[in-house]
Amino acid sequence: MSQLSFGDAEYVGKRKQTRREVFLEEMEQAVPWKALLAVIEPVYPKAGRGRHPYSLVTMLRVHLMQNWFGYSDPAMEEALYEVAPIRQFARLSLTQAIPDETTILNFRRLLERHDLAPKILEAVNAHLSQHGLFLKRGTIVDATIIHAPSSTKNAEGKRDPEMHQTKKGNQYFFGMKVHIGADMHTGLVHTVKTTAANAADVTQVAELLHGDETAVHGDAGYTGASAYVADRELRWEIAERRSRVQKIADAKLRGAIEGLESLKASIRAKVEHPFRVIKRQFGYQKVRFKGLAKNLAQVQVLCALSNLWMVRRHMPATG
Repeated sequence: MSQLSFGDAEYVGKRKQTRREVFLEEMEQAVPWKALLAVIEPVYPKAGRGRHPYSLVTMLRVHLMQNWFGYSDPAMEEALYEVAPIRQFARLSLTQAIPDETTILNFRRLLERHDLAPKILEAVNAHLSQHGLFLKRGTIVDATIIHAPSSTKNAEGKRDPEMHQTKKGNQYFFGMKVHIGADMHTGLVHTVKTTAANAADVTQVAELLHGDETAVHGDAGYTGASAYVADRELRWEIAERRSRVQKIADAKLRGAIEGLESLKASIRAKVEHPFRVIKRQFGYQKVRFKGLAKNLAQVQVLCALSNLWMVRRHMPATG
């Protein structure tokens, strides 16, 4: 990095370490930087006669921070000026030019245009597999709803046509549904799909399997899933509907089945961890773009980052 500005120098001399700084330090060690840079470098603009592009390292770091902290493009630009830890993580200084919101937007569009989000997830998972964190013997499938704006008070006068309404319990939701396939032993996500919120969970099960698993675990929403994967012999561990269990008259049999369902639920619980990280840690409560494709790209990156977040304290430093 170039010479420190007065603001950066003052920051370096402070004593207390904030939670944001701890987070960034942990992710600095967890992210496989070389692997991710290798994914993007072939399509990243090269320096020519015109204005030189920002360093790929800097733009990748800015993009990841956008996903970690939920910043819009304008908010990300302002944070680079205002927040010293964020600026230093991006390897920038106030003595240098700071990427503006258009540059930040163009980098995200570059990833979308070349369909690099799934490759980022693959690169992260390949890195984790090298450390024995993907056993591939079983997959847990699950889905969650992400809200979308339901108001029609916008320039088009209508809601996003790729989002739909669905009812869950006694409440209606408008948005999209994120479907994931996760490793049975670690809860790490290996596959991500998105649909409108009204799509039935079971219809996506075939798309959520990586092909090497021998067992599939899912909640009652995946009843009948075997019909969607008829060409493979799998052990299906699907939750029984509670209403059917409660109707069993034989108390001894009912108790045995409830014990089995409790055991299956304890295995499925791992699939809730990535949803918690994405929604609570990274603040992904609402869709940030129109259309399923752009939101799928973001969710794939978020799942890659959630995998790293969940194992960050059990991995050696990366390069």
